[in-house]
Formats: sequence, structure tokens, C-alpha cells
Amino acid sequence: MDFEKVLPLIIRDFEKEHVRYAAIGGFAIGALGIMRSTMDLDFLVDAQDLDKIERVLKRYDYSCVFKTENVSQYVADLKIFGEIDFLHAFRDLSVSMLKRAQEIAVFDNTFTIKVLCPEDIIGLKLQALVNDCTREKRESADIEIIMDFFRASLHWDLIKEYFELFEKKEEYYRLEKQYNHAE
Repeated sequence: MDFEKVLPLIIRDFEKEHVRYAAIGGFAIGALGIMRSTMDLDFLVDAQDLDKIERVLKRYDYSCVFKTENVSQYVADLKIFGEIDFLHAFRDLSVSMLKRAQEIAVFDNTFTIKVLCPEDIIGLKLQALVNDCTREKRESADIEIIMDFFRASLHWDLIKEYFELFEKKEEYYRLEKQYNHAE
């Protein structure tokens, strides 16, 4: 995927359609300033905007290859457009993540994109590792990289809520002790 060509097209159309979105995953981590390679785009989107998203993606010849209540995946015929995955926000917790999303300048400050805050990315990474144990090593590494990078500015109460939600309190206390030196 050519991110510099694809993102401005898709995001401008999302904005015109008033799609509530935020980047998540590898691209979002990179936009926050942490070097991370990725091959696709991942977004958290308001589930009420799925029809709008479908309209936008059809303009660029994307086809939906997988869709459930929680997620959808689109692949374009042209390799330049690649693959885009969506996590559907419909619960209060995920909708509030979208409200906390921040505008981040990317591509040498030539374009801005909404990105989840680091705490919410940690929450989604935690959810991913709980839902699929084969992802634990990769997701745990991403969580620790984010905590190390943002340690002084993280909202630890929000992170604690995520770890409590997924019954990982002991892991939270270990990580807080390791990365929260702002006490």
C-alpha cells in the first residue's frame, strides 16, 4: 500500500461524509512517533457510519472480503490501495475512544489524520492479545513500547481500567511499576 497516496484520498472522503474514525494499529503507532512497520491500515470507526465507509471505499474499488458485527476487512483490486481493516465502535467504551482521538500530522506535516490516544491503543492491543493468544507476544511488545515512549504523559487510570476489564490487574501493576516514574 502506498500510504502517502491512499490516506489523503480516503481520509478526505471520510471527512466529507462525516465518518467518525481514528487510526489504530501499526500506522497509528508510527504516527505517534514510534518507528513501526506495517503493510495495511487499521481504523476504529463508529458502527453507525459503516454505510458511508462502504460508499467511500467503493469509489476506490475496494471489496468487502469479511464482515461481522465487530469488524470488517476491505481489499482493493489495485495493490497501491492495499487492505484496510475496521473495528466497529458501538459500545460506550469504544465510542468514547473515538471522542478522545487526536489529530496528528503525518507525511512531513503535509497531512493530518485522527489517531487514537496511546492509552486507547494500549486498550485495543490488550483486547487483541486476550482474544487471540497467538498474538500475545507481539501485542505485549507493542504495549510496552508505547508505555516506554509515553511513560511521563500516560493517563495510568485509564490504562488500569483496561487491564481490570480484561482481568489483567497483576500485569498492570508490573507494567506501572516498570514504566510509571512520574509519581
